[in-house]
Amino acid sequence: MPADLRTRLLDHLRQTALFGRPGLALLAVSGGPDSVALLDLMHLVGPEFELELAVGHVEHGIQCETQQAAEQVRELAQRYSVPCYCEILSLGAGTSETTAREARYSALRGMQERVHARYVVTAHQRDDQVETVLYRFLRGSGIAGLAGIPARGPHGIVRPLLPFHRRELTDWLAASGLDPATHPFIFRDPANEDQRHDRVWLRRAVLPIIRDRFGADSGGSILDVAADAAGDRSAWAALLRALPDLEFARQGERVEVAVAPLQRYDKTLSVALLRAVTREVGCHLGQRRAARLLAFAMGSSSGRSIQLGSGWQAELVFDRLRVRRDSRSEVSKSGVVVWGVKEAGSAGWGRWEFNWCTGPAETPQRDTFVTWVTPGSGEIRGVNAGDRMLPLGGVGHRKVRRLLMEARVPASERAEYPVIVRDNAVLWIPGVCRSADEIPRVGTPAVRLDAHPA
Repeated sequence: MPADLRTRLLDHLRQTALFGRPGLALLAVSGGPDSVALLDLMHLVGPEFELELAVGHVEHGIQCETQQAAEQVRELAQRYSVPCYCEILSLGAGTSETTAREARYSALRGMQERVHARYVVTAHQRDDQVETVLYRFLRGSGIAGLAGIPARGPHGIVRPLLPFHRRELTDWLAASGLDPATHPFIFRDPANEDQRHDRVWLRRAVLPIIRDRFGADSGGSILDVAADAAGDRSAWAALLRALPDLEFARQGERVEVAVAPLQRYDKTLSVALLRAVTREVGCHLGQRRAARLLAFAMGSSSGRSIQLGSGWQAELVFDRLRVRRDSRSEVSKSGVVVWGVKEAGSAGWGRWEFNWCTGPAETPQRDTFVTWVTPGSGEIRGVNAGDRMLPLGGVGHRKVRRLLMEARVPASERAEYPVIVRDNAVLWIPGVCRSADEIPRVGTPAVRLDAHPA
């Protein structure tokens, strides 16, 4: 029995601090051996990091045979006494690996939001990493892509099993009484044997030949390439922060830089910098799209925007280039969200998260992301055309949209910016302006509101 696997995982998690804060961890469990090993191991190590566990299962609806997996995963979750959430898709036969993967992550993200999970934990392991790097090489990926699967991803995605071989996980299961070959709770997906899928073909047909030719640990050599690529990627990320005139800044899924230095630098350097800038928020640009972005930055005026594909947008904001997700559709679904009904709670609005609790009031500042209001509830909503407020420390009422403009919030984002209201009076524009209304006296009972932009 690989009795040290739990210890090695604990050491890895302590060294990397992948679970740096306590909270709910949603484990992506397909029912296959790797994800079952993830559940078993996280059940053992989770308490060390103050993690609550839940299982998230996505049924793609690609093959009829996979319909049994959801029930098996539910039974497995019951075995570990953790809640289980299932999402049933209808992708249909012939769905590509890429489409299935994107649909799976989208479904898991939806589950995460509904159950307020801090982490989404996947079972990617060392052999998956080898396959990914080889696949990306064959697809013509750049250096950044050859860095492989990161241990951390956006929206709290964590991949704790990357250092461990698939064989180590199956051996762990067998020694724990969960033999992948025979156990009824472990699902064998027929899609994982279908060599029409590129990754399955690499796993079943190509990698065995490579191992026969170059040795059993040839996968280690492929991972050496990934390590070099990751080092190169880290160097570019460090360079962004080492060039003071670039004025690099990141906030959640938004990143921006000054335009002027991009115009002065050599074109090849500027293109490489823009690729590094966009990678910071998960937007991966090829050489041609990055060159197109540079031409846009050098030849357009403030307020203009350009689509980068995959839901990403770049815009010029005065003298800065900003890249962000196009979140208008999400905000349009957000509507009005109520806060303060309970003594403490949280709520999402668009790409913002709000938390509140009761306690003694402190002195609110005008343009921060935390404030205090008199006891009671209110709403979070978007900006209406006639919204006005009396700024804290100001004279006379001001238009909310004018305040957003003066705070250099781009025109394209003003309709997506949240305001905190009570009885339809605007009390707060997070990070922009606090109203002089509903200010509690210091030390008296109050509601504290914290805003966290993505």
